[in-house]
Amino acid sequence: MKIFTFLFVVLFINFLPAQHQNILISSYNRPNEPSIIIDPANTNRMVAATNLNNFYYSSDGGQTWENGLLSSDAYGVWGDPVIIVDTTGAFYFLHLSNPTLGSWIDRIVVQKSTDGGKTWDDGTAFGKNGSKAQDKHWAIVDPEDNTIFVTWTQFDDYGSSSNKDKSSILFTKSSDGGSTWAEVKKINEIDGDCIDDDNTVEGAVPAIGPNGEIYVAWAGPEGIVFDKSTNRGESWLANDIFIDEMPGGWAFDIPGIDRCNGMPITVCDLSDGPNRGTIYVNWSDQRNGEYDTDIWLSKSTDGGISWSEAVRVNDDPAGKQQFFSWMAIDQTNGKLYFVFYDRRNYEDTQTDVYMAMSGDGGQTFTNFKISDSPFTPNAGIFFGDYTNISAHNNIVRPIWTRLHNGSLSVWTALVDVDKITSLQDEKGGPPSKNSLVSNYPNPFVEKTYLSFKLHKKARISLKIYNVLGKEVASIIEEREYGIGKYIESFNPNSLNLSTGTYFYILNKNGEILKNKMLYIK
Repeated sequence: MKIFTFLFVVLFINFLPAQHQNILISSYNRPNEPSIIIDPANTNRMVAATNLNNFYYSSDGGQTWENGLLSSDAYGVWGDPVIIVDTTGAFYFLHLSNPTLGSWIDRIVVQKSTDGGKTWDDGTAFGKNGSKAQDKHWAIVDPEDNTIFVTWTQFDDYGSSSNKDKSSILFTKSSDGGSTWAEVKKINEIDGDCIDDDNTVEGAVPAIGPNGEIYVAWAGPEGIVFDKSTNRGESWLANDIFIDEMPGGWAFDIPGIDRCNGMPITVCDLSDGPNRGTIYVNWSDQRNGEYDTDIWLSKSTDGGISWSEAVRVNDDPAGKQQFFSWMAIDQTNGKLYFVFYDRRNYEDTQTDVYMAMSGDGGQTFTNFKISDSPFTPNAGIFFGDYTNISAHNNIVRPIWTRLHNGSLSVWTALVDVDKITSLQDEKGGPPSKNSLVSNYPNPFVEKTYLSFKLHKKARISLKIYNVLGKEVASIIEEREYGIGKYIESFNPNSLNLSTGTYFYILNKNGEILKNKMLYIK
């Protein structure tokens, strides 16, 4: 019987269908720090890239991928890959430089592909300023006229601790498909240092507003600050606008990760939905302690003049690590998607990949796991500085790095938006009545979390029963609760329970709500 049970559990785990099919993009050439983009004109076409010079392309919606190695005779290739696409279907690969004649990372390079990412030109470049280092760039395309806007960090002397050396946020643009670039402008008010740490200004990710505005936020000695231009980048605010203190700074330690940052990502809703024009900024920090890194979101509905208090995106109980967040917006409907590494299910450094979705302008979030299985990173192997995600017309493709048996690989998932919608309806539908939310994870091995939402005061009992109707655990015993969402944990390890199906029953003022879960011992 024990052998049969063990075999059943193994088979069950091995053949349990993935909620969101995982796709291995590549394990060649030590890929890390990935970027991905969906072509809005043809969502079957996607291009991705990883450090240092790997590129990938798909013509079937990300189910299969081809790959190659990027080169530039003129400028060299040195990481920080960023992939964008314009409305003609041209893809752009932005990266750091490593020229034969010149200095390491002395400019930002842009290479273009007009055949879906299969081949790339030799590129153009901008930002060269003597021996100063150009780093941590990101770019956006204005869908109205295909102008490319780029923001990045300039170091007077990368790594210098001298008070004389500063870091700044710079800006340029191209109106001719990356052939030429406008004069570079400095846009930040308060400079940072050059140490490449909390007091360095970094994380400038631009976004386009509904009237062609350019929005960007970054982190540095003032916390997270915001700037904007309403004239296509010709001028910027004289004073940066404060968003969040970002307690603990943007650089922090995560066990098993060589280095980790929580730099902000900025997007703006261009859809015709109710949140059109809303600006969102997403980041991670350790305001709740070094062992409790969380994912955060702040938004502005008045063009960046004022900002909401930060709201927590990850919905697990306090005390676990979530890190390396990235955010994308589906401009056809205004839905926000987040991807991040997550350790909510473990007591060690095992790591899952999670996503979150918000369909109500960042008021509520539905969290869900997208990786098929956990992995354990190693601080001796560089993991990169970010994940990435792209979304368009309900096609959503996250991208992340994974470490297995000492080897790095890069993955995506075929995210099933219908399943997310179903999960959101189950967990956070319209607040018309009290509801019981399914446990997660389910099935579970060590611990699961039971949550319920109340829209009016209630007297609550929450108990666990086996298939014979016998009570095996009492989580809540006749307790008064007010309006809100509540999460309780259930750990059966001390109860000597067998593998099998169990039921949890919520008694709310005499109304019975019942669901089942599977425990695998």
